[in-house]
Amino acid sequence: MNSVTRHYVLAAGGTGGHLTPAFALAAELVARGHHVALVTDTRGVEIPGKPDFLPAHVLPAGRFGKNPLHWWSGLRAVLQGRSMARRLYDTFQPGAVIGFGGYPALPALLAATADGIPAIIHEQNAVLGRVNRLLAGRVDAIATAYPEVARLKDKYAPRTHLVGNPVRPEVLALRDQEFPPFTADSLLRVLVTGGSQGARVLSEVVPDGLAMLPPALRSRLQVTQQCRPEDLDAVRQRYASHDIPAELGTYFEDMQARLADAHLFIGRAGASTIAELTAVGRPAILVPLPIATDDHQSANVREMVKAGGARSIRQHKFTAAELAKQIQALAQHPETLANAAHAAWNCGRPDAAAKLADLVESFGATPIQDVIRVGASNAATTDGVQPATARNIK
Repeated sequence: MNSVTRHYVLAAGGTGGHLTPAFALAAELVARGHHVALVTDTRGVEIPGKPDFLPAHVLPAGRFGKNPLHWWSGLRAVLQGRSMARRLYDTFQPGAVIGFGGYPALPALLAATADGIPAIIHEQNAVLGRVNRLLAGRVDAIATAYPEVARLKDKYAPRTHLVGNPVRPEVLALRDQEFPPFTADSLLRVLVTGGSQGARVLSEVVPDGLAMLPPALRSRLQVTQQCRPEDLDAVRQRYASHDIPAELGTYFEDMQARLADAHLFIGRAGASTIAELTAVGRPAILVPLPIATDDHQSANVREMVKAGGARSIRQHKFTAAELAKQIQALAQHPETLANAAHAAWNCGRPDAAAKLADLVESFGATPIQDVIRVGASNAATTDGVQPATARNIK
């Protein structure tokens, strides 16, 4: 554990994709003896899974859509949030501010750069997000989840560090467990989710796709599916009409236990989903969200698909027949599914939280540590994270 206690601020939008890695980093930094605070929006304060030890601060975060008429109100909210963040930093005295994307991260990081506080951004997706693109030229370091990130300029390479996408400790704990036994006679446990709110296309297609499997495989199905509240009754009726046992819900608090038991995952290709599947080693059939900004979910799946750990189906081609075809290809022979699980496992970066914490700790050191670090600036890298140049807080 680090012997020097510091304060860090994590800034993230209020969705699970932004907050899940922030929570994982917070747990790692607290375990190392540091104090951490969160800056987010009203959604982030209420999101399930927020650690009790993590105090949250809500900042105004203006959005800049396509309509120029809304830009002024967005800019005004950002400036207001920036002023509030600077007052927070006067009290909290952070050694660094780490942004995870989303509009609430923008004023927090602008305040950090204005006050001379080291600033770091983490990009969870394989395409650099809009807010991170705005900040990339201002920050001290850019941490990425993938070796190749689209829309990340080559000139930022010296400040870019591949760390992976941190996952929840309870999910990471599953990495050393064996893939659930799967034989020609055992149950085939399928887990279906569409992100925090479910996905209607999964509710419409998956039950009918599972029903099209050969009888010998269909009779062994055990399904858990997350749905939108308004879709629950219709999905329940679909499964009942196909005589397929399925447990349905709008939210499962024990999702990590269900992931541990699953033989096959079907769902969206969000960054946190990919990170958890590869951390645990679960084969997947992924349907990238077609309206995702810059089609980043399609980019997210490439590494896992190339390795053989997942199949990707574009939503306009995601039919019951195509889904049944892909499931049969994976599950017809037990070794095929097990091999795909191993390929997914090999794509995992289980030390992402530790590597990101190492990068964060390399900033905001005490003056004597800065002197030591400058003398060691040409030292060899440690665990793939290069030493970063620290700056004193003004």
